Amino acid sequence: MDLVDRVAHRLKLRDLRLLDAVVRWRSMAKAASQLNVSQPAVSKAIAEMEHTLGVRLVDRGRQGVEPTPHGRALLKRGIAIFDELRQGVSEIEYLSDPTAGEIRIAASEPMSAGVLPVILARLSQQYPRISILVTQLPIGTMDFRTPPYRDLHERRVDLVLGPISEPFDKAELQADVLYGERLTVAVGSGNPWLRRRAVNLKDLIDDSWVLAPPDTPVGVRCANAFRLNGLEVPRRAVATISVQVMIGLLATRRFIGMLPGSVIHFSGKRFSTEALPIKLPVPGLPIAIITLRNRTISPATKIFIQMAREITKSLPKARQTEVKFDAI
Repeated sequence: MDLVDRVAHRLKLRDLRLLDAVVRWRSMAKAASQLNVSQPAVSKAIAEMEHTLGVRLVDRGRQGVEPTPHGRALLKRGIAIFDELRQGVSEIEYLSDPTAGEIRIAASEPMSAGVLPVILARLSQQYPRISILVTQLPIGTMDFRTPPYRDLHERRVDLVLGPISEPFDKAELQADVLYGERLTVAVGSGNPWLRRRAVNLKDLIDDSWVLAPPDTPVGVRCANAFRLNGLEVPRRAVATISVQVMIGLLATRRFIGMLPGSVIHFSGKRFSTEALPIKLPVPGLPIAIITLRNRTISPATKIFIQMAREITKSLPKARQTEVKFDAI
């Protein structure tokens, strides 16, 4: 019996789950507690897997249990195995009931504030039995320590909705570009500047602003918008990466900010926020649905993607010259 046949005969799905728990909790005792089994049973299962494969899967040190390169390789494929199994079950459920299914979405904050609620509202209306899980990702903004698309690679989500973020591995990832995101100058409804027929960026330079921090990608875009107009970034500015904080300050009618155009387009009325008629000289960013290449996409996820295309088709498309690796 060769190695593949021996592993297929002896290795069970529950063994992969157990190994994942041990590595995740960095402890056999904690893994045993989480799985409601005894610690000796966990140790025995790990030892049997190592014997079957002929390699060491974990190391035990002062910092706890760590996977060896062999263990990481097995876990990586194990994640894919369980994901394909989940997708298979999802497809079986869909064949039994085409109105049901599950979608797990990760979205950047501007998407969560703008277009995503519109997509989900229509989706839930037409397919009320589809289960939806949304998590928010600080793509290319706050958490530079988190690798882009980590949750996608680990199969925790089915898709990411947001700007294409660097680094982008074209061999592993698929990007379905929906539209080009333009940066707009935004104010709260009732702001005195809305009564002006003509206004430019220079007129607003001494007002109170709320802008993204200069050490973030979106902050760099905002700074470029001023620089390309021959202006310095306003000194009277609140720095925040939070779209909610920006919207809250704009609502006071005393602040001016820069927001993605889709937030104004889809949620301006809800947030009492409007765009001033100022065209900023910074290129748009490609907003895309990012999925894993060569991964089975569930029927429910396909429905979401098609609905997203329909809802965003009225927005300007990202030109090829605008498609670059950046983030908002």
